[in-house]
Amino acid sequence: MQIEVRVYTGLEKYTGTRYGEKILINMEENSTTRDIVKQLNIPEEEVFSTLINGLHKTLDTVLQEGDRVAFFPPVGGG
Repeated sequence: MQIEVRVYTGLEKYTGTRYGEKILINMEENSTTRDIVKQLNIPEEEVFSTLINGLHKTLDTVLQEGDRVAFFPPVGGG
């Protein structure tokens, strides 16, 4: 199944893409967002927030064909 992935705020250093650039990934049925993180070689502790189709989800969420996934790291501020 094909999944659309985007990474933000520094995670793009692991994917070699630009901020928010669309990455199309083919995944096996019953794959999770954690599987995408592993496939993209993003350290799991670097992923703070995961959105699937615009909704906050966990890394253990099973994906469906055509899902749009976005990963964000923790962001500091003052």
